[in-house]
Amino acid sequence: MSIVLVTGSAGLIGSESVRFFCEKGFTVVGIDNNMRESFFGEGASTLWNRDRLQQRYGDQYIHHNSDIRDRQAISDLFASYSREIRLIIHTAAQPSHDWAARDPFTDFTVNANGTLNLLEQTRQHCPEAVFIFCSTNKVYGDTPNQLPLVELDRRWEIEASHPFYEGIDESMSIDHCKHSLFGASKVAADVLVQEYGRYFGMKTACFRGGCLTGPSHSGTELHGFLSYLMKCTVTGTPYKVYGYKGKQVRDNIHSYDLVNAFYHFYQSPRIAETYNIGGGRESNCSMLEAIAQCEEIADKTLNWEYQESNRSGDHIWWIGNLSRFKSHYPEWELTYRVPDILKEIYSQNVDRW
Repeated sequence: MSIVLVTGSAGLIGSESVRFFCEKGFTVVGIDNNMRESFFGEGASTLWNRDRLQQRYGDQYIHHNSDIRDRQAISDLFASYSREIRLIIHTAAQPSHDWAARDPFTDFTVNANGTLNLLEQTRQHCPEAVFIFCSTNKVYGDTPNQLPLVELDRRWEIEASHPFYEGIDESMSIDHCKHSLFGASKVAADVLVQEYGRYFGMKTACFRGGCLTGPSHSGTELHGFLSYLMKCTVTGTPYKVYGYKGKQVRDNIHSYDLVNAFYHFYQSPRIAETYNIGGGRESNCSMLEAIAQCEEIADKTLNWEYQESNRSGDHIWWIGNLSRFKSHYPEWELTYRVPDILKEIYSQNVDRW
């Protein structure tokens, strides 16, 4: 039996991974203890998503309500499946830099210690398995804010002549910048994943995502940009835009496209890779542009207000360069753009909201 082990399996990328690999005939073992609700409140609970996966896939999806920091529980789980585990997709995380500042110990133990626990159990029980880590563009800290940006009517942009015009690539330094405590804990995890690859020869990869999104996101104010924005537009919930005149730019990748990238890596794995992954130049928007699109799709006006102060360490402009990943896996391509993503978020959640 070939097993795919997914952490954070009821979250956005985790649940997409469960669906993707179950549809391809794998048995998927999921680890998720709904800590997202602990982080962000009842509205962020992923239990609805867990239940949907269990109902849809039955015995093909095996759920474990475990904490990735629990060394004994994770060791027992890995020992029970051992070398049947072919792929580990690690998406479980504390994902908010605002939240991390409130409880740095929990943030670090989840993001860094939890990742170390999973890496070591992989090395002990299934060292030939592929290990994929959902990292983040926050490992680059606020260095992108030093780019020579140009203010346009509804967004910040970069000059077409700049080397990063097509997107920021992996050559950007992760040093000498403000990361946020969340960024620091993800840097620790990111470097650990690389080191287990280089030091032990394991097939590991860090996918440094921009905004990861899709209809299965339990979006909240502190995490889940497009999902929460659409939810507020539909329900009339007040929304706050923090700083940069609302012109801050993010690239956005649909959860399916990201997991499909994981699949391409799994089929032809490499050692200690890092990839900037996101919507790139094909799929990005500013906050103001996203608000306008949500209002058009929902046919409602968003109740939003502007606060001058930006979130500490937040990016003004982020578009990732996908060239490195595409050069290694030229058959992979994006299938969703921002308007497609927003329409799907709306259509699949409007009744639930």
